[in-house]
This record gives sequence, structure tokens and C-alpha cells, in this order.
Amino acid sequence: MSNTTEEELVAAGRGKWSAPGVPHKGWVCIDIEDLGEPQTECEMCESRTIRYVHHMEHPDYSTILAVGCVCAGHMEGDLDAARSRDASMQSRASKRSRWTTRKWKISKNGNPTIKADGFRVTVYERSNGWAATVSPMGGSGVIHGRRNYPTMNQAKLAAFDEITRLQSANNG
Repeated sequence: MSNTTEEELVAAGRGKWSAPGVPHKGWVCIDIEDLGEPQTECEMCESRTIRYVHHMEHPDYSTILAVGCVCAGHMEGDLDAARSRDASMQSRASKRSRWTTRKWKISKNGNPTIKADGFRVTVYERSNGWAATVSPMGGSGVIHGRRNYPTMNQAKLAAFDEITRLQSANNG
């Protein structure tokens, strides 16, 4: 099965593509998620193990389906949009893998800080671990991390994930 492309699985009517009562068009992607590695099966073709999960919703289907890129593109009738979302997630994952090793400056209070993606991130030690703040550049409002993390790098990654959520909310 590993040599079979997702396109061929769609064309062959694998999984829910051949199930009665499952719409093939008119779906909307409501979220996309990076699992970090391929680890779940596409719920539409039921044949591909996927890493980047497109959460698809349809007004005539009661369940939100977690699917791969090609199935998502066919379901919404826009393969380019699905591929663009997938590429964006791949780029973000690559950037996240380099995040902690970037050149962080030291603030006047002695804390690691960085400006990236329109935000200023500062990580700092507090009781029982590390925390982070994220603030928009040129804007108002500081988002204070509510959790403590065992290491500075875990706090940095939590801040990166918060920026990703904020960007996704602003683009959605």
C-alpha cells in the first residue's frame, strides 16, 4: 500500500469515498494540526497515515473528519488550498525545530528575548520552572504564560506555539 498515492486512493474510492451517506464535496477545513510525525490514519480514505491533519466539517455530516492533504483538497474542491495549508504547516514545523537555537538576546532584566513574526517573546525563571510572555510588536497587550515549564527551551517552544495560534486566529 505504501506505493499507492493518496490521489489513487481517492480515485479508487477507498474508505469513506465509497461509503453511502458521506458527502464528497462541500466540506470546509476548520483547523489544521501538526502531530509531529505521521501517526494517525486519514478518516476519509482510511488508508494513509498522516502527520498534518486537516479537520473537515460538512453541514450534512455530523462528524468532523481528520484527513490528509489530498483528501481535504478533494473534499473542499480546492486541492491548491489544501496543499497551501499543508506547506504552511511544514514550514512552521521546520521553523519550530530551529526556534530554540536562534540568536536570543538578553533583556535589561537578564532574560532571553527575541523579536519574531511581529511579536516579542521573553522567557524567564519563576517559581518551579520557566515561563514566557508574548507581546505583539507595536500593539498593546501582553500574553503571560499561565504554565511553568521545567526547562527554558520548553518555555520558548510554548511561546512559539502561542504565536502560531495567534497567527492562525488572525488569518482564520
